[in-house]
Amino acid sequence: MFNDIKVIFDKDPAARNIFEVFLYQGLWAIWFYRFSHLLYVLRIPVLPRLVSQIARLLTQIEIHPGAKIGQRFFIDHGVGVVIGETTVIGDDVMLYQGVTLGGTGKEKGRRHPTLGDNVVVGAGAIVLGAIVIGNNSRIGAGSVVTKSIPPDTTVVGNPCWIVRRDGRRLDPLEHGSLPDPVHKAIDELNSRIKALEEKIK
Repeated sequence: MFNDIKVIFDKDPAARNIFEVFLYQGLWAIWFYRFSHLLYVLRIPVLPRLVSQIARLLTQIEIHPGAKIGQRFFIDHGVGVVIGETTVIGDDVMLYQGVTLGGTGKEKGRRHPTLGDNVVVGAGAIVLGAIVIGNNSRIGAGSVVTKSIPPDTTVVGNPCWIVRRDGRRLDPLEHGSLPDPVHKAIDELNSRIKALEEKIK
């Protein structure tokens, strides 16, 4: 519980004091999850899902009690976050509001993503299927990810592209600095068209 509180102070510049932190819906969602997951591991019927549904009602964050979540997990804002049953989340992971870690069908067994350590998933991103997101990866806001991502990678777009910013990994809160590969490609095409027009003239 102490780590769940400390990570908020470490990662959220808006966290000014302990009283404000206790009002964070992401914190309550994690605590509800940890209780429901314990009940789930003990194979107590119905009650784990009941606890998770109460948490969903109170926090607008849905975490299946079967998910496996590591230490210092932080959900910033959190409204609309959905984490599926077979999701595995490593340590020091951060999600923004509207993130979905979901499945792609009705298959049995592993059907949700595995997130490595120190992963950041931007607002509204959708990560689907039994894929692996490598350690230290960044998923830009609004991205749709359906294939595994290697470690130390930044992805953006729908479907997602692997991108880098000046050859370096982006810090967790640099979502406004994410490069746009579509606009870059269009700019390059425009430059080539202008060059061709000049040659024709």
